[in-house]
Amino acid sequence: MQTGRLIVLTGPSGVGKGTLLRKLLKRHPELHLSVSATTRPPRPNEIDGKQYYFVSREQFEHMVAAGELLEWAEYAGNYYGTPRAPVERLLQLGQSVILEIEVVGARQIKETFPFAVRLFILPPTLAELEQRMRLRDQDSEEAISQRLSHAQTEIEAADEFDWQIVNKDLEEALVSIEAAIF
Repeated sequence: MQTGRLIVLTGPSGVGKGTLLRKLLKRHPELHLSVSATTRPPRPNEIDGKQYYFVSREQFEHMVAAGELLEWAEYAGNYYGTPRAPVERLLQLGQSVILEIEVVGARQIKETFPFAVRLFILPPTLAELEQRMRLRDQDSEEAISQRLSHAQTEIEAADEFDWQIVNKDLEEALVSIEAAIF
C-alpha cells in the first residue's frame, strides 16, 4: 500500500489560510485536514474536536513530553500542535493529510517529513494583511499589533518553503494551491 502525502499550509495570521483551506477541502474531499490541539480558548461557534482540540496548558505539556505531537509551537501566548497518531494513521492508509500550522511547526515537519509538500501563503501587502485582521473583528488592538509584528518575521521565512502563493485573489490562490498539490 502506498503511503499518503503530507501537505503543510502555513503563512501569517489573517492571510486567508482558513478560507483557502475550506474551499480546497470542498473541491477535494479526498484530502483530510488534521485537527490541531491548542491551549487558546474557543472562539464563538468553534467546536472541540472540529476546529481544534481545546486542551489545558498542563494537558498540552504532557502531550509534548509524551511525544504525542508531530510539531508544536507557542504563538500569541498559547500552544498549538499537531497530534501524531491520527496523521500517521491516515498516511499509512494511503490518504493525503493537510496541516494548517505555524511557521515554527512547519520547520519541525521538514525535519521529520522531508518529502512533505510545503506551501507558504503570502498577503499581497502588509497593509492588506492588517485590513483583513481588522475586518475579522476577532482580536484586540494589542493582539493585532502582535500578529502584524509576528507576520513580518514569518514572511521573511517564505523562501524556506517549496511554494509561495500570494493570496490576492482567492480563486487564483486556490488554483495555485491545487497545482502545487496535484
